[in-house]
Amino acid sequence: MTSQNKNSVGNFFEDFSLNQKIDHATPRTITHGDVALYTALYGTRFALHSSNEFAKNLALRESPIDDFLLFNIAFGKTVPDISLNALANLGYADCKFLKLVYPGDTIKSTSHVIGLKENSNGETGVVYVNSICTNQNNEVVLDFKRWVMVKKKNKGSLDTKTTLPELPNELSKVDIQEIALSYNFDLNNFNHTDSGSTASFEDFTVGEKIDHIDGMTVEESEHMLATKLYQNTAKVHFNHYYEKEGRFGKRIVYGGHVISLVRSLSFNGLANAFKIVGINGGSHAAPCFAGKTVFSWSEIIDVLDINENIGAIRIKTNGIGDAPASDFQDKNEDGKFNQNVLLSLDYWALIPKKK
Repeated sequence: MTSQNKNSVGNFFEDFSLNQKIDHATPRTITHGDVALYTALYGTRFALHSSNEFAKNLALRESPIDDFLLFNIAFGKTVPDISLNALANLGYADCKFLKLVYPGDTIKSTSHVIGLKENSNGETGVVYVNSICTNQNNEVVLDFKRWVMVKKKNKGSLDTKTTLPELPNELSKVDIQEIALSYNFDLNNFNHTDSGSTASFEDFTVGEKIDHIDGMTVEESEHMLATKLYQNTAKVHFNHYYEKEGRFGKRIVYGGHVISLVRSLSFNGLANAFKIVGINGGSHAAPCFAGKTVFSWSEIIDVLDINENIGAIRIKTNGIGDAPASDFQDKNEDGKFNQNVLLSLDYWALIPKKK
């Protein structure tokens, strides 16, 4: 006797419908062990997420978890229902980090399908979702939109009506200011020695480019361990038995792993960009595989005065594979990304003003 309904093969493109709501299993209590493993994987050094004493000087009770640890765990919750059968996560928009999350907090995710587009190859379609992550008090801590290419269960046209959501190109400055002020940071005691940099809001200018210099090689064991940390079950990251017959012949590194690597590398030049407030948009320009060495560079594309102690800088950070970032690789004249660009991420981060 074979069970027909106790296991799950995940959702295919045909299984999604516009305005569909999906409550994702399982809630996740974030622990200090998760934080330690995240540090071990990426070597992140931002002071706010490294030191309780630094956080207390900013009027917090303790060090909150890293912004991208939160993002990747919240993302991972959505994978079994949204992207278990995905070929690629294509991009992000309208991402807001609305509330600090601490070790001991329990988070869960819910998604709404906001758009569908059938691809002309008859084999895949693009699913657009708005995912919302809440804590144990039912407070929204993270709200983001993403779109993902998902396999069809059966090849051929479905004549699915294309519905593309209206996605903003950027977060409004009003939103950024409101989120920044809601944290109630007290930066009077911001310790530039402990943070690792003397650079303040006033030291950054629009158009400035920063080569973060350092590179980090992606190891097969590390990217798989990271994806397990996030409980991300997407087959393309784990299952060599199937992926050896796939389009690349090997496992693909989870895009969130590249995001976390690039954020960690950006410390060398942006050490005082201590808190991410929102992501305007992001693109995984090319797949990443184990053995590739990741570098990064950033450009300051806007600045925002928050109050007398805090400013925000809008940063575009590009992750570069197997090439130093000193050439500031970006889009070529044809509008397509340079072959070495793995990731392009456009986000807002808070930074102290000069005292």
